[in-house]
Amino acid sequence: MIYSEVAGEGPEVVLLHEGICDSRMWDLQWEALTRAHRVLRLDFRGFGRSPLEPGSYSGARDVIELMDQHGFDRAAVVGVSLGGRVALEVALAQPERVAALVLVGAGLPGHDWSEEMKAAWGEEEAAFEAGDLDKAVEISLRTWVDGPRRKPEDVDADVRARVGEMQRRAYELQRSVQEDEEELLVEDVAERLGEIRAPTLVVVGEEDVPDIHSIADRLAREIPGARRASIPNAAHAPSMERPREFEEAMLGFLESIE
Repeated sequence: MIYSEVAGEGPEVVLLHEGICDSRMWDLQWEALTRAHRVLRLDFRGFGRSPLEPGSYSGARDVIELMDQHGFDRAAVVGVSLGGRVALEVALAQPERVAALVLVGAGLPGHDWSEEMKAAWGEEEAAFEAGDLDKAVEISLRTWVDGPRRKPEDVDADVRARVGEMQRRAYELQRSVQEDEEELLVEDVAERLGEIRAPTLVVVGEEDVPDIHSIADRLAREIPGARRASIPNAAHAPSMERPREFEEAMLGFLESIE
C-alpha cells in the first residue's frame, strides 16, 4: 500500500520527494500550495508510510497509477533528486499528463558520478550493512544536507534533525527486504531530454554537490526552453532549508504557465 495524500482545489500539482526524505519534506509548502492548487503527495515504496515488498517495481508507474486513482488528469510535477528522476520518466512516458516540470537537484540515469560521491555512498552502505544506522544517517546528512563546503554547525539543526528522522525511517524499511529492485519505466531518459515539451524549471541549491550541479546544467541545456534557478545557502534540500526562496521560485514559475 503506497501512502498518498490529496488536498486543495485548483490546477493540479504532484509532489515527489527525494531519496533522503519522504512526503513530510513538503510540510512547509503544503499550506501555500493547497491554497490555490489540488495537490498530491506520496511516499515512494520503502519511505515514510509506504512499506517495501520483495520484487521489482517502478516508482514512475506507481506515480501514474496514483494520479489515475485520485483523478489527476494533467498536473505540474515537482520532483526532488530521486523524485526529479521519476518526474522525468513520467513526463516521457505520458507527456499528455504533465503540464509542467519543476526539477530540484534532480537525478539522471546514466550520470557518470564522481569518485567522491562513489566513496561517500560506499561508506554509507558499509555502515548500513553493518547495522550502524546512526553512522549511515550522519554520512548521508554530511553528504546531502551539509554539502561539500559547509560544516554541520553551518546548517539549521532542525533541518538536519528532520531529514535525519526521514532518512532513518527509510533505512529501517529497506533493511528488512533484500530482494527488491526498482526498474526504470523509461530506461533512456538521458538520451530523450530533447523530447520533453512541458515547461520546465530546473532548480539547484548552491551548496549541493558538484555532480548535482552538472546534472542541472545538462537538464537546463537539453530540455527545450528550460529555465534555471539556484537557491543560495542551501544544499540538496532547498525546499526545507530556504522554504521562502524555494516557494517564490516554484510558485512564480507555476503562476507564469497556468
